[in-house]
Amino acid sequence: MSKVDFVAESGQQTTVITQIFDAPRDLVWKIYTDPKLLSKWWGPKILETNIEQMEVKTGGSWRVVQKDTEGNEFAFHGVYHDVKPYNLTRTMEWEGMPGHVLLETVKMEEINGKTKVTDINVFQSVEDRDGMVETGMKRGVDESYERFVMLLKEFKAKS
Repeated sequence: MSKVDFVAESGQQTTVITQIFDAPRDLVWKIYTDPKLLSKWWGPKILETNIEQMEVKTGGSWRVVQKDTEGNEFAFHGVYHDVKPYNLTRTMEWEGMPGHVLLETVKMEEINGKTKVTDINVFQSVEDRDGMVETGMKRGVDESYERFVMLLKEFKAKS
């Protein structure tokens, strides 16, 4: 696995996350959009992730609830604004801080049998973006993609 490229430029209200996976785009898309698989890789590894709703279609909604070892819950939800093969745009809002919505665009590009995923998050303000980064967003992304790679390896071992 290549290193996750996480960019959060000072004074900007965006993050840009880029990762190249050693797998075909169809498989990366499946792991990204299948609720049964998303629960196995999304978020920090210390949290249990439950997918309560995930309609991966334009206009569909989603809701994810994560629990820590003490039973505390952290819920996120949003709406898919545009879903096309290998590209999606959705909103995300942490229910612990309502009213702070980000717009996320994920694009997948196949390059010589590998898949480059570019995830652009646009926050409502620089303060919102900085707050998310300060909560450990990069660590969460790193851990998520580590588990994503483990799922890819499981699929490759079965084929």
